[in-house]
Amino acid sequence: MKKQINIEIEVYEKLDELTDIEQRLVKEAKSIAKQAYAPHSKFYVGAALLLNNGEIVSGNNQENAAYPSGICAERTAIFYANAQFPEQAIKTLAVAVYRNGEYAENPVTPCGSCRQVMLEAENRYQTPMRVIMTGEKQIYVANSVKDLLPLSFDSID
Repeated sequence: MKKQINIEIEVYEKLDELTDIEQRLVKEAKSIAKQAYAPHSKFYVGAALLLNNGEIVSGNNQENAAYPSGICAERTAIFYANAQFPEQAIKTLAVAVYRNGEYAENPVTPCGSCRQVMLEAENRYQTPMRVIMTGEKQIYVANSVKDLLPLSFDSID
């Protein structure tokens, strides 16, 4: 019997198509992206999280000449949120990229390591995490990290 795995990604053309809080998250991700430490790649990434308690946490990528000692924006924000608000699930994560003096035209998706960490957070709190990947021309939205990592690794019991 043939089965199929489907993923669902919403595509928006304008920021104002998102909810007010999602627009705020995108603006925060864009703002924090400009503050990233990315002297090697010149690829500045920002992430903003909305927690269940309404708190917004942000982070950006931090590079190091001794690669892979750096860390991505998504993991910076998630690890901070887990350390400071350990009982709060992440409702929404927004990510934005700034390079060459402007924001990326097309959405940039989280790397594999970030997707795995995001899925762990989703599983930890048993709450789907909405993921907003922004670009100036389009915005991609996944209603669960499972749509970004459908054949995911999970701990072996």
